[in-house]
Amino acid sequence: MQHLVILCALLPLLSSVQADVVERFEDVAECMKYFYNEKVPEWGSSTPGAARLCQRFVNRYHFATLYDTNNRIAVYSAYQFQPSNGGGREKRWFVEPQLVDMSWQAEMKDGYWLGVDHPEVYLGERQALNEDYTNSGFNRGHLNPNGHHAVPSRNATFTLTNVIPQNPKLNQDAWRIHESELTNLFLAKCSKAYVLVGATPSADHWIVKNNVKRVNIPDYIWNAYCCVDNNGRPIQSGAATARNTEDNWVEKLSLDELGEFLQQFSNLPVGELFYNNCKA
Repeated sequence: MQHLVILCALLPLLSSVQADVVERFEDVAECMKYFYNEKVPEWGSSTPGAARLCQRFVNRYHFATLYDTNNRIAVYSAYQFQPSNGGGREKRWFVEPQLVDMSWQAEMKDGYWLGVDHPEVYLGERQALNEDYTNSGFNRGHLNPNGHHAVPSRNATFTLTNVIPQNPKLNQDAWRIHESELTNLFLAKCSKAYVLVGATPSADHWIVKNNVKRVNIPDYIWNAYCCVDNNGRPIQSGAATARNTEDNWVEKLSLDELGEFLQQFSNLPVGELFYNNCKA
């Protein structure tokens, strides 16, 4: 009986550890490794309806996402850069089952097959669905880019909780080039590179389906990185922003300049995006 009582006491703890949607990133040690020195940014933490996702695929975590369930786009995704080991683009688009029902599986799943498994349940109340993007005129723009990962993390980036409606020209040209430049920088200079990529929602610009505002079309996309040496000491940092338009232009910034940029979108202090602002 004593063993049964202990087991029952442990079950909620075990359940929270295995969950993909968590109360706090800090509650899951494996999820914290995507934040430099385990410092979770204050930015976005007060977003109404925010969900914290430890992005699970093939039974392990690959990156972390703060997801805005009202606008159905990510506030940011946090990851560690990995040299690519090849592999093609994932043909499936995943959704997060626990954004539909917390009792469902703690791993992203192909949205089509999740719908087949639960035909009576609408999956898109708190997240974007693949059909939202169909014929929308916008790309499914990765925040955490698949090209910054090896398989299977590369595959895991193809979850709709990691994408935004992105202007096709920006996605396929200037922002793609920027991501490639970061790849070269990380490979040349960094023992590890910690990256945040986020978006700022528009006031009232949406993908609309059947007269329903489904997915907010962000005004800007931004990213920031902290590059460290073999001893985990910061050696370089940087940031960038881009208007989500045909302007097709990426502006390079410092972390301080990015903080000033983001401040215009919040009444609360932006705070540090990385521990000690990625300073040695």
